[in-house]
Amino acid sequence: MTNRPTRRTILMASGATGATALVAACGGSDDNGGGGDSASTTTTAPGQDGAGDKLADTADIPVGGGTIFKDQKVVVTQPEEGQFKAFSAICTHQQCLVGSVSDGTINCPCHGSKFKITDGAVANPPATRPLPAENIVVDGNSISLA
Repeated sequence: MTNRPTRRTILMASGATGATALVAACGGSDDNGGGGDSASTTTTAPGQDGAGDKLADTADIPVGGGTIFKDQKVVVTQPEEGQFKAFSAICTHQQCLVGSVSDGTINCPCHGSKFKITDGAVANPPATRPLPAENIVVDGNSISLA
């Protein structure tokens, strides 16, 4: 005679598996009570997927503004004519993707954080840390990830 699992055993095992999946799915939120500010952000670094890919032509980046590249999670700005900067497009407050660039700031739609297009510094909280700089290469009229 074999011991078959009881209904209770199956339900408990299913609940444990579901709880494990839930914890794994929520693990990236870094909701540690510290406002969600995490040192780790998703960025494209040299040698990783996306490195060397052309993002845009220089003419596509407005002077005094910028363009968000959602797939690469990068925002490229042009604070002054011919001066290009790049930053992570992941807000340092709670890791939302920034939503717009206007009036000299990179703007997060989640909680209203704003960052300066010149250096990624916080211009309006709740974020307390600047957007990390990203490496780009401007070659002629082409902008690419480094």
